[in-house]
Amino acid sequence: MTGKVYLVGAGPGDPGLITVKGMQALEQAQVVVYDRLVDPVLLQAVPESAERIFVGKARGRQQMTQPEINQLLVDKASLGLTVVRLKGGDPFVFGRGGEEALELKANGLRFEIVPGVTSAIAGPAYAGIPLTHRGISTTFTVVSGSEDPSKAESSVPWEILAKNGGTLVVLMGWASLEKILGTLQNEGLPSSTPAALVQWGTWSSQQTVTGNIANILEKGREAGLTPPVVTVIGEVVNLREELAWFDNRPLSGKRVLVTRSRSQASRLCSLLEQAGANAVELPTIQIGPLEDFSDLDATLDKLTEYVWVIFASANAVESVFERLELQGKDARALAGRIVGAIGPATAQALARRGITADFVPSRPVSETVLKELSGREWKGISVLLPAADIGRDELEKGLTVMGANVNRLAAYRNVPVEGVSDLAKKAFLDGVDVVTFTSSSTVRNLVDMLDGDRTALDASFIACIGPVTAATARELGLRVDLEAPEHTVEGLVDALTEHFASGELSRK
Repeated sequence: MTGKVYLVGAGPGDPGLITVKGMQALEQAQVVVYDRLVDPVLLQAVPESAERIFVGKARGRQQMTQPEINQLLVDKASLGLTVVRLKGGDPFVFGRGGEEALELKANGLRFEIVPGVTSAIAGPAYAGIPLTHRGISTTFTVVSGSEDPSKAESSVPWEILAKNGGTLVVLMGWASLEKILGTLQNEGLPSSTPAALVQWGTWSSQQTVTGNIANILEKGREAGLTPPVVTVIGEVVNLREELAWFDNRPLSGKRVLVTRSRSQASRLCSLLEQAGANAVELPTIQIGPLEDFSDLDATLDKLTEYVWVIFASANAVESVFERLELQGKDARALAGRIVGAIGPATAQALARRGITADFVPSRPVSETVLKELSGREWKGISVLLPAADIGRDELEKGLTVMGANVNRLAAYRNVPVEGVSDLAKKAFLDGVDVVTFTSSSTVRNLVDMLDGDRTALDASFIACIGPVTAATARELGLRVDLEAPEHTVEGLVDALTEHFASGELSRK
């Protein structure tokens, strides 16, 4: 039984630009064959059991030749597997998707084309350059720049393109750009014609340089541009001055280190990228299950013995409900209990389970929690505090002093990530503008990963999610540049965008 190959366009870089159909293909893939210009984030949609094969190509080097890639697709599909050939941009726009499809057809194998957004359109759009505009350009032409325009029999009609008056987009043309621009001028295109170079279009590292066809190459070299670069030539380039949006966002161009656990980092990374940042994921902690659930399970079996249940974190909520479900229970197990949530994120986690917290402090720190609970009667009141296996115990102590019978119970483990010390050091070598900390553990663990060397941290802007995390950073000798007024990842990103938008001390 033969399989099927989906030739999927991943889009130009921004993983949000893949189509719904393309994402559905990834979710059912048994084999994924992917290119260099594909954001690895997309591979997170692929089942863990699927085989991942990198076949990236760049000028002067390639993982596999095109005939080898063609044969690979044939071999995998012939085994009856569902194969996704994930290609940057669109598979049929200079993507050699036609060649792969013909090879599959010749071998009697099924295939399906899933178009993608081509960088020829998306790169300029993210740079604020529309390829067509009423009164300026009613046509646009996309050409491959990988061919030497000075050779005797060029397949690109440069003499016509120099005179047609529309917008010209050149892909894969950085190496030949000097000859391309010279040929266009020799064929009659005025040297004053506006031009733009868009490097890594739609990626968080996108960079755009503008000029005219006489000076754009020099400007690009001065800016340090390297492939991939999309070249746009025509009067529409002048619209960028009014329409630039992507690189005008508050955090554009900033590399922001995300130290949350990998399971929690996606939301923070997404928000940072929406604000223009290049989110660098470096989990310094990982949330793991307890080695022994007997105490937790036994306690959850006797929830009716507690008057209050106060959840310390969203992780505690998730862990408790996972264990309740294994006992065949649901939110009704908390019926009659007074439920507290330390922080809005914890309250949201409860709300997703159908529970509205009876108590949420104005600030998710023990001192504030105790102050706001101090007006209640606690003598002889039983309180369950599901939390991490490590952490502060001020809330437990404070309630105990008030007369409560408190059981602070480990619901999950909060442990350092092994083997990432070198990755941490490399992240700083590559350049980090902002370091975000979302818990005291993330601060301690990152300092440990750097072997106590705070030099890189001292050179970065440090942002903390709240006062407890900030206090830990200061205890370890770090300078805290920003503390989010709202102690959530949303609040942290809002505080960062407001800070940098105001232009205050953009980097210490």
